[in-house]
Amino acid sequence: MDHDLEIFPLLSYVLHHSDPASHAPPSLAIQQSLANRYPLLTNPHVISSLIESIPSTITQTLYVFGSLGPRPDPLAVSSARSKIAEIRENDSLSPEDAAKEEQVYVTVVRLEEVHEGYEKQLRDLEEELCRVYASAVESLSGGDEVNEEVLAVIKEAEDGGVVERIDLSDRELKLLPDALGKIVGLVSLNLSRNNLKFLPDTISGLEKLEELDLSSNRLVSLPDSIGLLLNMRILNVTGNKLTSLPESIAQCRSLVELDASFNNLTSLPANIGYGLLNLERLSIQLNKIRFFPNSMCEMRSLRYLDAHMNEIHGLPIAIGRLTSLEVMNLSSNFSDLTELPDTISDLVNLRELDLSNNQIRVLPDSFFRLEKLEKLNLDQNPLEFPPQEMVNQSAETVREFMRKRWEEMVEEEQLRSVIEAEKQQGGATGWLSWGSSIVTSLFSGGTHGGAAKKPKDSFLNEQL
Repeated sequence: MDHDLEIFPLLSYVLHHSDPASHAPPSLAIQQSLANRYPLLTNPHVISSLIESIPSTITQTLYVFGSLGPRPDPLAVSSARSKIAEIRENDSLSPEDAAKEEQVYVTVVRLEEVHEGYEKQLRDLEEELCRVYASAVESLSGGDEVNEEVLAVIKEAEDGGVVERIDLSDRELKLLPDALGKIVGLVSLNLSRNNLKFLPDTISGLEKLEELDLSSNRLVSLPDSIGLLLNMRILNVTGNKLTSLPESIAQCRSLVELDASFNNLTSLPANIGYGLLNLERLSIQLNKIRFFPNSMCEMRSLRYLDAHMNEIHGLPIAIGRLTSLEVMNLSSNFSDLTELPDTISDLVNLRELDLSNNQIRVLPDSFFRLEKLEKLNLDQNPLEFPPQEMVNQSAETVREFMRKRWEEMVEEEQLRSVIEAEKQQGGATGWLSWGSSIVTSLFSGGTHGGAAKKPKDSFLNEQL
């Protein structure tokens, strides 16, 4: 490659690919630099677009530029310009003598100006090639931009580099290339706060991925292939436009945390609880979910559940199976949530319960069994029982009130059972008792109904 073209690396690269016989390749150092700056430079579509943008006059321009010889030294150019100024200010010289004396200096300055003119043409062409490259890369994705930082990371991995963590948050990404799924050693991927509308199916190739942050994008769905991320422990998709989660998410059996809040979800996958047995935190607030699937009650490891600001109509009867649950927020489901099942009292490890801004009128009678409950919020409910003044005090006060109420109910039930038993016993033996009383009266000389006793019959006594 012509030494002077080293300052135009992209141009020299394109020229070599357009005519290898006439243009030598760039140095290895320049090629490495280009690969880092332009990861898709070897793409056939991209390189073809670059070659087509080279003007037909480039050969003549380069010929003239090369024939100029070495560029004058900047100090020599500066000195020549000073000499020319001195000569022209010397009034003692005739115009002819002045022209002869400054000729050598003018030659140096003109050579510099010619160099500068041709260099500007090449510099403009270099900048144009950069724009063509960007346009060609954009066209590869059908109009969406492929972030070069993403491509650089992919290339690093393809070249044998170890890439375990990638943070591409706040990059205004619109598209992820399929090749991203080839970074098999990736453990953590942060794509939050971008403009992604979908994920490539090839994301399933990230077999070792443990953390995936897709929050604050424009995703309307997740690919079914996400279920193949068997080692994923944390998934954050909050702040998107999801209307559902794929059923395959139940296959992500290593999930410990799932945040799908602030979306447009209307339901959860029917089988989600059968697969996510290790899930500890589930955040689904600010959605439009109406019911929890029954399988959710199989999440025996669940410790934290936030479902506030939804349209929850009720809880599954088997909710009490979530015996590891410590925090549950069901607030602000407004007119939809009107009652709680008795089985909520089986949540023996529950410490915090927020039921504010609903339409709950009565707490389950067995509510006192929530022995570990420390925080209870029942604000903005039309509560009738327990009374509001009791609720305003503390969780312990409510629990003790419900305990006493339960004990009273048990005593009342026991008393009712005794009375009922006596009634049943009296009804079954009434005729027998009446008959026995007559016989007794006869033997005792009395009459039924309390009549006066008659003298004893000695003969009858003897016979008896």
